[in-house]
Amino acid sequence: MARTWRCGRFDLSLRTPCVMGVLNVTPDSFSDGGAFADHASALAHGRGLAAAGACIIDVGGESTRPGSAEVSTAEEIRRTRDVVSVLAEELGVPISIDTRHPEVALAALGAGASVINDVSGFRDPAMVHVAASSDAGLVVMHMQGEPRTMQTEPHYEDVVAEVGEYLLGQARMLESAGVARERICLDPGIGFGKTLEHNLELLRRLSDLADLGYPLLIGVSRKSMIGALTDEPDPRKRLEGSLAAALWAVSAGADVVRVHDVRETLRALKVWSAIEGEA
Repeated sequence: MARTWRCGRFDLSLRTPCVMGVLNVTPDSFSDGGAFADHASALAHGRGLAAAGACIIDVGGESTRPGSAEVSTAEEIRRTRDVVSVLAEELGVPISIDTRHPEVALAALGAGASVINDVSGFRDPAMVHVAASSDAGLVVMHMQGEPRTMQTEPHYEDVVAEVGEYLLGQARMLESAGVARERICLDPGIGFGKTLEHNLELLRRLSDLADLGYPLLIGVSRKSMIGALTDEPDPRKRLEGSLAAALWAVSAGADVVRVHDVRETLRALKVWSAIEGEA
């Protein structure tokens, strides 16, 4: 039987890779320069992501690019709640809230969100309480440090082993708090407190993380590692490298890929799966 990821009223089949579409409603996102910061453009883009085939729309109201400053929870809620509400009502796919703040997660759940994507990996006991008190799907991400300082000399003895140990520990902690195992998805946090070599090693040994037994999400789209490898400073011009990384991740065991370019990623996956004989 194919594995499913339970996200509120949605049971997402992971028989084929799930493509999560990114919707940043921030004025300072690294990937799109704040192109969807106003309400109308955010809604239009969210609808476009769903029309392109996204299985989840991930709404974020705080930039987590390296060196970014924290915004108030009130501002983050102002940016995201109405967008989540409209899209959750209109679209037939789960809406995810990308946040590390429990107040924001609670507001988004109240507005209809079905997934909490916590880049801090549910370190905050208040976020654990929000998660355990809901039926939302959870993305547990690994990040060394916090966004403002995470790229200041990150260090690991064995990045794959340490990230895997952390993710497994957080998943078990959530289960002990009352969260059903089938609600939990893991994310090694490519680019979050890792050097280029750390990121490459995580991708090379992704099967080790897939073997932990939980759905696995990978977000590499447009990130600085793609820019470094392709010598492309503009995140919006990193499509080819992003597609290559997404295909590699899926081939190595990723169940969900978080991307900006949904239509292009799905087309690439369609060709890949046909060659694999899974079409």
